[in-house]
Amino acid sequence: MNEKMIVLPWTNVYGLARTLVALGTAGTLAASSAEALFRPVATVGRYPLCDSTTSASLFCLAPDDYGHLTWLKWSCVAALLVVASGWRPRFTALPHAYISYSVFAGIAIVDGGDQIALILSILLALPALGDRRRWHWREDHDRTIDTTAGRALALAGVSALVVLRLQMVVVYLQAAVAKLPHQEWQNGTAMWYWGNNLEFGPAPWLDTLVAPVISTPLGVALMTWIPLVIEGSLVLCLLLPQRLRWWAMGAGIAFHLGIALTMGLWSFALAMSGGIVVLCLPLGSTLRVSAPARSRLETADTDATGERGQEQRLTPQTQSR
Repeated sequence: MNEKMIVLPWTNVYGLARTLVALGTAGTLAASSAEALFRPVATVGRYPLCDSTTSASLFCLAPDDYGHLTWLKWSCVAALLVVASGWRPRFTALPHAYISYSVFAGIAIVDGGDQIALILSILLALPALGDRRRWHWREDHDRTIDTTAGRALALAGVSALVVLRLQMVVVYLQAAVAKLPHQEWQNGTAMWYWGNNLEFGPAPWLDTLVAPVISTPLGVALMTWIPLVIEGSLVLCLLLPQRLRWWAMGAGIAFHLGIALTMGLWSFALAMSGGIVVLCLPLGSTLRVSAPARSRLETADTDATGERGQEQRLTPQTQSR
């Protein structure tokens, strides 16, 4: 008897990632007026443009007035909050991806958060389509897969999460490598320029804390080089043992929260945090918040890199020879 094993993707780890990504997009829509989201852009025109591939955006269904666009905007916020709640992932997966696409294609000024949210929502849709749980927070005690469709959905889901991990590695690799040729990042002064930038610098209430740090050589050097170390640790995350991945995950999330506080990029921070969760935690693992520190992650077999998988109660297929 040969038993083929496959890690199941349907845990609260991938669910937490869905929640964070959905909250980021919902925050962008809720905190911005229709006039700000769909404003005219010089030499381009008024958004949504609704030509070529962007014509498939949900916002192209509304008449060309801010009243209808506002109604659609709040409808999207409500739908995203349902996604973030974790209810019926298989039913909310495609609407989540479609809303993310509509925001990316339809609003006038997109940022990296909107782009990464679109990519992650598409990749997270594959495991969600096969998730038969009522809530993506619940543990699925019935882990046996005995149908061809079930095995295909499990394989598609875990494959999408692997691709998501590789996507996050590429994002951080590009972010780190793109900084290295610049002298300001090499000599540790880059954050002095960002800290004193009137558009992207910290808010006045935060500037009283940041200014004394970036005004000293050691402080500005640490604020410049520590992000490079964090990005490098996330690039190498999949090669690290799990105990070090916890540190990389915490540092990465704290790094993006710091960016959100100083630059106001909250949607970007939430989307990237969702990707970091999938990148740093073992495939098929379950977070147990109330458990002691050493057992918060429900794991089983360990491979050479320290990767730990889900409890192997899944039995996709057996073959007799």
